[in-house]
Parts: sequence; C-alpha cells; structure tokens
Amino acid sequence: MSNHQRLDDGMRWRIVGRLETGQSQVQICREFNLTPSIVCNLRKQFQDTGSIERKPGQGRPRATTATEDRYLSIISKRNRGATASQLSRDLYAATGTRVSRVTVSKTLHETGLFARRPAVCVPLTSTNRRVRLTWCREHRVGVWIKGRPFFSLMSPGSA
Repeated sequence: MSNHQRLDDGMRWRIVGRLETGQSQVQICREFNLTPSIVCNLRKQFQDTGSIERKPGQGRPRATTATEDRYLSIISKRNRGATASQLSRDLYAATGTRVSRVTVSKTLHETGLFARRPAVCVPLTSTNRRVRLTWCREHRVGVWIKGRPFFSLMSPGSA
C-alpha cells in the first residue's frame, strides 16, 4: 500500500496562496509536512492552467456504465445462484456489453453483493451413490426412542 495522500482543495489553495506571497517551497513543505514534489507539481499546475483542480478522466475508463452496474445488481438479486460468468453472459445478451467475470465480481462487490462461486467437486456416479448409501446403512449407530433418533457415543457394553 502506498503512502499517497490526496490534498483537499482548501489545502491546495493555502499552498498556492503561500507561493504567491513569496514563501519558498522548502518552507511550505516543512509547514504542511509535504514532500517537495507535491508543492512543485501544484505550483507548475497552477502556473500552466490557473486552476488547482485535478484533470477529469484520469485513469482507465470503466467497462460498464452506471445503468449497466444497476442492471447487474438487479439480475444478481433476482437469481442468487447465478455465477459471475452467467451474469456476464446475461449482461451481454441484454446490453451488448462484453465484460469478464472478474469485472462482474468487482462491480457487484462495489454495491455490497458477491457473485456465487461454484463448488469444485467431482459429481458422484450412480454406483458411487449406491455404495455410499449401503455403507451408511451398515454403519448406522443409534437407537430410536419414542420415534426419535437417539445417538450414544458410548459402546453398548459399557455402563
């Protein structure tokens, strides 16, 4: 995790005001406990643009729009058992936007939902199921008392 902190607009204007009064960058860095590069970049930005606001659109654009994000959350609530891959296919069928299952998972996570992750297991064959059932019936230990199962951890001969 980085130590990167974003300055709020009030702090930026105070720094610009100090720069315009003639205070040195080193003094400003000490006063506000900042690195020199922050003050230098802010000074350069203010001289070039006359503004202290960040440029809009920095970073990679989102793959889905806000409407598509809402649609994903709605269909995931309607079908709780759907996986992220299924939701991705549903989104593509409805809107034509092709996104990965990871993007779907991250989008749902932003809204507090989580895509179902399918359990990875080998399905039982009918032979395996029959063998397991007979084993369970042979090893069933328990006594029925008044129509309800009663299980004892003690062996039958001990008191």
